[in-house]
Amino acid sequence: MVSINESRSVPARAEAALAETARPEGWSASGRWWRENLTGWLFILPALIGFIVFYFLPTIRAIEISLTDWNLMRAPKFVGLDNYVKLMGDPRFWQSVRITLLYVIYNIPLQTALGLLLAVLLDRLSKSVAVRAIVVAPYLLSNVVVALIFLWLLDPVLGVTNAFLNLVGIARQPFLTTPGLALISIVGINIWRHTGLIALLFYAGLQAIPKSLYEAAKIDGASEWRMFWHITLPLLRPVLVFIVVTSVIGSFQIFDTIAVATRGGPVNSTSAIIWYIYESAFRFSKMGYASAMSVLLFLVLIAVTLVQMRVLRADRSDLE
Repeated sequence: MVSINESRSVPARAEAALAETARPEGWSASGRWWRENLTGWLFILPALIGFIVFYFLPTIRAIEISLTDWNLMRAPKFVGLDNYVKLMGDPRFWQSVRITLLYVIYNIPLQTALGLLLAVLLDRLSKSVAVRAIVVAPYLLSNVVVALIFLWLLDPVLGVTNAFLNLVGIARQPFLTTPGLALISIVGINIWRHTGLIALLFYAGLQAIPKSLYEAAKIDGASEWRMFWHITLPLLRPVLVFIVVTSVIGSFQIFDTIAVATRGGPVNSTSAIIWYIYESAFRFSKMGYASAMSVLLFLVLIAVTLVQMRVLRADRSDLE
């Protein structure tokens, strides 16, 4: 038989046991929270270290150098905002800005439209992996290799393109050596290289659109064109935002193709802002001046990106 004292201690023992079981549970929840956060930080740590070492610290250093007069041969001399003041009155700088803007205006709409068209054709006509691999293949080539290929293709004497034009009765064109054609040729080269990647991104976005929406629209008698404008295009907005933002940033930073194909010529007609920064730093030894342009370009890209994301409503999805 259980004594009275023992029976009275049963609730106390039960309460103690309950407290013991509850305490590790609380601890395990807290420990799980810390483990999940630690795991997340460990996953992003390599990228974070790379960002700090190769982006954040160089950005801070560039801002510091932009406030100096430094030709790489002597110690930097602090000049404050003089480099930024000189930029405002530099006609070559404003010419490079104009050329860069023209490149962006020529490149982005056509590149995006062709990528979207190609993605729709891939979705409707062929979903073969081999076809998608062929479409994205130009992007796998480096900018330097692509520029060298087109430097030969567009050669006015030996180029295959001019040989074909001559065959059909059109005069040979100095694509990369004429001010009126050089920038357009650079645009065409980069469109050829990047359109496949953009098409693949749009294609991935098309696969995420529920097919039931198209089926319901067909039952209601909607045409293909109306379905494209009222279903496909609105639901592709998140992909479109990503493509437009990254393409604009990349277009402002065009350098490789110009460096190989035209070196900023002829007559500075392809001297984009990055090329002028390169020349100022390593040809004219004006590191402070070049850094000031870099900082200004950085601020402009931040502003342009924020405007694009606001206009395109990047924080909203039509699938919700």
